[in-house]
This record gives sequence, structure tokens and C-alpha cells, in this order.
Amino acid sequence: MKANTRLFGEIEVSEDKIITVEQGIIGFPEMKRFTLIFDVEKEGKDTIMWLQSLDDGCFAMPVMNPKIAVPDYTPNVDDELLKPLGKLKDEDVYILTTVTIPQGKVEEITINLKAPVIINLANNKGCQLIVEDDYPVKHKIYDILKNRNEKAGE
Repeated sequence: MKANTRLFGEIEVSEDKIITVEQGIIGFPEMKRFTLIFDVEKEGKDTIMWLQSLDDGCFAMPVMNPKIAVPDYTPNVDDELLKPLGKLKDEDVYILTTVTIPQGKVEEITINLKAPVIINLANNKGCQLIVEDDYPVKHKIYDILKNRNEKAGE
């Protein structure tokens, strides 16, 4: 399918790349279809991606794998909240956190560890939920990413 987006222009999205979030995401319950957009040159590497709405081309939010910044991130989630995702196997669970970059203050970049987006890769169903753990909504990651990139020689 073709989708018009504010940030990326017109994009082609194959049906197997559409993520369905039946309850929508927090604050945007009417948006139910998404896709992940990332730099194909960095595919397979840990990077910031965009969760692009296919219901509203103006809406896309940056997301990333939280384990990049918090390797031991293992949120506790009530199994009842995961039922919309269908049968989950460990290898099919993909967790993303939203990224906030205050305008003009990249040093203040944070991820939301309290409300991850969880995707079942086997059926492309997703949900965003509030975890039971005492994780912060704004976990600063600039220094973590900077040190990680310096070690990688980037």
C-alpha cells in the first residue's frame, strides 16, 4: 500500500510490515495501523526508528530498542494486558520505547521506560501499555549513546 507521510513523503508499505495496535497508542486511540521506518543502511544495527501511523500521515514518533541504553530492561507486564497480541513466544517479542528529543537540546534526549510498545513479530500485533515496575517516564540516554558510539568508533 502507498502511504503519504509528513516526514518521509509517499512511501510504499508491504502488508507484512503493517503493525496493528487494536487499542491505539496512549493519547491516540484512533490510530491503529503503523509501520517502522528506519535507515536501511543501518538495518540490523541498533538505531532510532520512526513508528509511522498509516491512519494519519502527519503522525510519526521516534522509537528505539530500550536495551541499547538499558541492557537489563525487563518490564513486568500483567499477562492479561498482553492478550491482544495473541500467543507470544519469547523470540517473537519486540519491545520499543518512545524517544523524546527536546528541540535544540539533543543532550536532553530521553526514552520512556514506563510505557513501552510491545510487538508480536509473529502476527504484527502491538500494544502500548504502562508497566508495573518503577521505571521512569524520562530516562536520559545522551551520555549512554555517546559513550556507546565512541566505543564503536562512530
